[in-house]
Amino acid sequence: MLQIQKYIFLVFCFFAAKTILAQCDVVNTTFKGGEVLTYRAAYNWGFVWIDAGIVDFKVRETTFENNEVYQFNAVGTSLPRYDSFFKVRDNFNSMALRSNLQPIRASRDNSEGDYQVKNYYTFNYSKKEIYATVENTNTPRFNDTIALSSCIYDLLTGVYKVRNMNFSNLKINDKLPINMIIDNEVFSLYVRYLGKETITLPDTRDTYNCIKFSPLLVDGTIFKGGEGMTVWVTDDKNKIPVMVEAQILVGSVKAILTNATGLRYPLTAKISE
Repeated sequence: MLQIQKYIFLVFCFFAAKTILAQCDVVNTTFKGGEVLTYRAAYNWGFVWIDAGIVDFKVRETTFENNEVYQFNAVGTSLPRYDSFFKVRDNFNSMALRSNLQPIRASRDNSEGDYQVKNYYTFNYSKKEIYATVENTNTPRFNDTIALSSCIYDLLTGVYKVRNMNFSNLKINDKLPINMIIDNEVFSLYVRYLGKETITLPDTRDTYNCIKFSPLLVDGTIFKGGEGMTVWVTDDKNKIPVMVEAQILVGSVKAILTNATGLRYPLTAKISE
């Protein structure tokens, strides 16, 4: 029941698939180094919402192999009172060029109960290849080479890439395509634009003007295939996700913004607190 961090991270991963079109070279105008976003992860079973974890997203500016890059890090941990039942320590790291936000390195190191998974990707644009090293509890470590089209994004880089998309020309129910590499496989997905909405977050009672989306999900062991997820991002220059809701095979999950620091712009989408 409390595999909450696994659910929440996939919520954000598929959120990253929202609006990345054929636009591969996008100048970052929404975030800066030093930004930190913190979320409360909750799981719903029946009529009860259970706080089960915390997720942090961080941005750092650095250099790698003579390139100026953004280093993205997302860490999810179960609350201490649940560790004895189902301990979660999830860590995602990605690097993208500051000039165009294209990913160059990505890694996933997850520990969820008895299940372990490690994925490593290197993006080689000159050879149009992705070099992958993959292993998990059920699969021994192996190396693979995957064809790199002009627009393929890893899970974490996509979260920041989407924040720089132009939402102003979209109409309600427009569908936007996206290619994502997830567990050594490239998926062609889409997202449906649902318009704008003002929402008040649970607990904090903070109210935001938001842009709303529903991404297509891959049918699997956690999510039902289809559009059973909704994402709200701030309708301002920051475009930060403030809430994500998703239906899973048993119950539902929710991620709620609890703190945001180091933002590039004032949070004008926040209209009350």
